[in-house]
Amino acid sequence: QVRLVESGGGTVQAGGSLRLSCSLSGSGFSINDMGWYRQAPGKQRELVATIGSRGSSRGSTKYADSVKGRFTISRDNGKNTVNLQMNNLKPEDTAVYYCAAEISLRGWFWGQGTQVTVSS
Repeated sequence: QVRLVESGGGTVQAGGSLRLSCSLSGSGFSINDMGWYRQAPGKQRELVATIGSRGSSRGSTKYADSVKGRFTISRDNGKNTVNLQMNNLKPEDTAVYYCAAEISLRGWFWGQGTQVTVSS
């Protein structure tokens, strides 16, 4: 069974930093991509960042325009983990952040989310 567990969420003041981590556990599968999404009250779930896994321990990355230059996604393939370093946080970053992984031949799997709250 595939399982993803997020950690690192919390409450910080504007301008502060947080580092989110996601650990994927299970066996008998291959990971294509991993990423982070978020959902704020009254808004749809949106992409934050993704990272590919083909060919090496770190692949290509994509970021939402709203977080470019502030957030950095990274992956440790040996540990099946993905991290999101969030710097210069803004109140509008407040949301539940979800880790996701695309598993070959199985589709997308999601964690249960971790709350990030940025106060002004």
